[in-house]
Amino acid sequence: MSTVLTRNEPIDALTLRAATNGDRQAAERLLRALLPRVRNLVRYLMTGDSEVDDVAQESLVAVLRGLASYRGDGRFESWVDRIVARTTFAALKKRRALRVVGTDDPPEPPDEAGNPEEYLQRRRLVAVLDELPEKQRAAIVLHFVMGMSVPEIAVELDAPEETVRSRLRLGMAHLRERMQAGGAHVVGK
Repeated sequence: MSTVLTRNEPIDALTLRAATNGDRQAAERLLRALLPRVRNLVRYLMTGDSEVDDVAQESLVAVLRGLASYRGDGRFESWVDRIVARTTFAALKKRRALRVVGTDDPPEPPDEAGNPEEYLQRRRLVAVLDELPEKQRAAIVLHFVMGMSVPEIAVELDAPEETVRSRLRLGMAHLRERMQAGGAHVVGK
């Protein structure tokens, strides 16, 4: 008997193991459960909505290809977050190299089952994140969304720890200023 995963359920070990062993249905359930998390993380890291779905799809493919390498030493979701971040950074680097000028698509309507106020708050936060320089944005998302430490971010971004601290400090100051101007609340130090 197979377990159906929903957005709110954690990924169970049986589904993960079955997907790792090549079970297509388990892999589909796994990816469907990860999609909202992956898409949100990609959107937080990228400016604009135009390429989010493409990069989220690339990230899910990377997760699926790398399943056999997941050793189970840490939380599966954290392992997925790292793959998504690396895939997104690679897409951003490619975008810069091609000098593609992105356009913002209109925001997607709120999920009917979701809270419209929460959706609007997230959209406002993402809009303010869009105003940050890419390096500050990456540091903030890696720290506050993914929960990475400054040394981990320094390794991930190939930057000195003091530079990461500076990016976090400057980025958070900008976020607080912009969110308070709009009547929103930003957490963090």
